[in-house]
Amino acid sequence: MTRTRRTLLLIFALLAVVGAGAAWWVKGNDAKPEARYRTEQLDRGNITQSVSANGTLNPVKLVNVGTQVSGTVKKLHVDYNDRVAAGQVLIELDDALLSAALRQSRANLANVEAEAALARANATRIGTLFEKQYVSRQDMDAAQQAAASTRARVEAARAQVERDLVNLGYTVIRSPVAGVVVAREVDMGQTVAASFQTPTLFKIAQDLTKMQIDTSFAEADVGLIKVGQSARFRVDAFPDRSFDGRVRQVRLNPTTQQNVVTYNVVMEVDNPDYALLPGMTAYVTVLVTSKTDVLRIPNAALRFKPASLSEAKRAGPRQKRDASRATLHVLRAGELVGVPVTTGITDGRYTELIEGEITPQDSLVVEDLRAARPAANGTATPPGAFRMRMF
Repeated sequence: MTRTRRTLLLIFALLAVVGAGAAWWVKGNDAKPEARYRTEQLDRGNITQSVSANGTLNPVKLVNVGTQVSGTVKKLHVDYNDRVAAGQVLIELDDALLSAALRQSRANLANVEAEAALARANATRIGTLFEKQYVSRQDMDAAQQAAASTRARVEAARAQVERDLVNLGYTVIRSPVAGVVVAREVDMGQTVAASFQTPTLFKIAQDLTKMQIDTSFAEADVGLIKVGQSARFRVDAFPDRSFDGRVRQVRLNPTTQQNVVTYNVVMEVDNPDYALLPGMTAYVTVLVTSKTDVLRIPNAALRFKPASLSEAKRAGPRQKRDASRATLHVLRAGELVGVPVTTGITDGRYTELIEGEITPQDSLVVEDLRAARPAANGTATPPGAFRMRMF
């Protein structure tokens, strides 16, 4: 036997001894529940339950300024971000056609008024002749009817003059509120047409120190939200700053997209330094409820399920299935025991313990360390198995 061959045999013998020892050690440790399971303890602390959603910042009152008459833009008096007062001129349209229409209606009024004066004079003369029985009653009635008809035509002509005068005034468009111009949709020389839908020329935010967030909360969360609850939110423009808000309204009109039902929840927000701008995306968290100094269960313990239900004994009577009911698994006298508990609010990491035969000394199981993990080739490696890799 060569020296090289004896060396190889010695190496294989050592590997076999090491593998057998490792298997024995793993098997011995697996026999101990304390080594098999990872556990955590109950503790006392505060729990704040919240729900989250995204939304868009908007002015509380955004006024769309349009036009009631058609025309070409002749003058622009304001631009983006300009502050305007109520009644301030924003834009002027070319009034040539409307001015001509007003002159025409005034001329028509003058003509009708002349006809009315003649009709009244004729009615007066016919009345005098009728009293002397020189004309028939039919002639008198016809004269009175002609006078009344011309009076009606005069009123119609006057109404047309007033209408044309109002339309001429609409060529000068004024701001209905005091605020800030956040959008301008027209430019010099552009023709605007007032048809069935009034075109929007400007958008004016009445007060940017008071804003709102329009959010969409899932139907599973909207039942927890009440008017007056506090909220906190962040925006991408200020990642290191948190803003405060308050729930102002939970709108009853649902939105359904791809079978997902959401509700619009409106938050009121103060913006005294004008840091928040319309259209920003807000990441909102609504503080639903908060409790202090309560027993807290790690949520990992609530998620733990034994590999086989036969592995865990059950302590206490079986509970009906309920959202506030759960089963914790604890180690007692080296055995895995399932304990029914009643839970309360949760913050995503801890859950409040309301009732259950659990003490702070109990070890809550959160993970089975002996559970098979997938190997690199995708196959499961049995617990305690020793794998030898040949190079």
